[in-house]
Amino acid sequence: MPSPLVEALGPNADIEIGSTILGLPISLWIALAIISLYGLSRSGPNAAKLRRIPGPWLYAATGFRLAFDAWQARSVHAILNLHRRYGPVVRIGPNEVSFNSLSALRAIYGAGSGFERTDFYRMFDVYGRPNLFTFGSGKLHRDRKKLLSHIYANQTVLGPEFSRLVQEKVDGFLALVEREPEHASEIFGSLHYFSLDAISEFVYGPEHGGTRALSGSKQSRDLIQDILNPARRRLAWFAVHFPAYTKWITTRTGLLERVLTSLGLIPMRKPFTYTGIRQHALTAFHSFKNAPPVVRAGAAENTVIGRLFKVQEAASLTDMDIASECADHLLAGIDTTADSLMFMIWALSLPQHEEYQEKLRAEVLRSPIDHKGLPIPKELTHLPYLNAVVRESLRLYSPLPTFEPRSSPVDTVIDGYEVPAGTIVGMSPFCLHRDEDVFPSPSSFRPERWLTSSGTLITESDQQNRYFWAFSSGARMCIGMHLANAEMFTLIAALYRKYRTSARHPDTSPGITSRFEVFSDQTMPKMVEHECWIDFVKLKEGS
Repeated sequence: MPSPLVEALGPNADIEIGSTILGLPISLWIALAIISLYGLSRSGPNAAKLRRIPGPWLYAATGFRLAFDAWQARSVHAILNLHRRYGPVVRIGPNEVSFNSLSALRAIYGAGSGFERTDFYRMFDVYGRPNLFTFGSGKLHRDRKKLLSHIYANQTVLGPEFSRLVQEKVDGFLALVEREPEHASEIFGSLHYFSLDAISEFVYGPEHGGTRALSGSKQSRDLIQDILNPARRRLAWFAVHFPAYTKWITTRTGLLERVLTSLGLIPMRKPFTYTGIRQHALTAFHSFKNAPPVVRAGAAENTVIGRLFKVQEAASLTDMDIASECADHLLAGIDTTADSLMFMIWALSLPQHEEYQEKLRAEVLRSPIDHKGLPIPKELTHLPYLNAVVRESLRLYSPLPTFEPRSSPVDTVIDGYEVPAGTIVGMSPFCLHRDEDVFPSPSSFRPERWLTSSGTLITESDQQNRYFWAFSSGARMCIGMHLANAEMFTLIAALYRKYRTSARHPDTSPGITSRFEVFSDQTMPKMVEHECWIDFVKLKEGS
């Protein structure tokens, strides 16, 4: 007879009953369940309104049900299944509703919507200070964004200075393929070197925090170890669902820490996620701060940190405000770009997608190059097939595919349902990009879906473009979008001008960690997290 826990969680729970459940002591699961069940939905006018929203009773009754999906690294997958069963509006918690429609996208995330970020994002504060990503207040976010919008503008990124930075890092990646072919072939790691070197120099400059992972610096490469540990998912899960417990248990030291660790009650062994990268960011901050005034002034227009120091007094920024902001930009620019490039190259390297790689190569070989033989970032924005490949990859393998929570201080109506003030609402690129009415065969990698019959890009007003949400939208749209595109376009174009790629394990999808989720290509029979092997074959001249 199945246990009550298995019955409550459903037939797909996939748990093992014994001394532990999914790696945690049963006693801890019982304690967490009791804490969560204490938050059962209450009666009252708000509860009555939310009861009208479709969804399974257990999700509506307790947040523990969705938390369990998240523990299995599949909460967004579960939400997609609920949308397919119940429609574009579904209740996923006692006070949480997921939407999956264009009208809801405008209502929640559009300009002037009144919805703001929840306290969920405070887990991404750095050095105890909020930043552009974690501000709940729309005004605070706007004020901070104004300070940095110019340096991230498309015109600035595609200008000569930052184009040169991107080209240098692309050249460094190609050199790595030549110099360390086997090391470069594991592209989850080698592409993280590329993205780390690019964003660190963009944020701090080459002398005060710019890394040298591509050229072989062990110190720089070791920073990536912060990202590799899958246990970071467990720590993120605890931080979201049991923040007080997480804060207490992760600050224990000495004998108590050793006892808790031996009992399996600490989500992740020290050092915790991003410890090394955040320390590097703090060292870079102090290095720049202590640089001569003339050096700081010279970096005001070509680094994030230089810009923030220039406006520090006028914008009333503390040192830790600047340190937090810069560290967040550094962290945000590593995983996202590297993971996107990894899936892009992997998809193009599958035997069933050989025709896509050939079409892409034919196009990029016709594109202008500079005196070093490198593609010119600005010119690449006009290539339709390259754009289609990048957009299709971002649709299918969004680097941040998870649920983006928001709340409103006033009652609202979304898609015909009353949403009480304070209700957590949200959407996810993962679900939006898999709407079968908008994207036929949504699990298939098909770059042509972004092209007209004549081979040009579909118009911006096309329904598919309106549903494309890889970089979010509205005021909270990713500030680094243009830099990420420049990096991806240039590396892909340069790589396929010189190499033919093939997947070493064509039946295995790479998997990435995003918060407490794992994302991969679910059409593949196998998945390996944080690993992807690609073989590079150099093309003959003129081929």
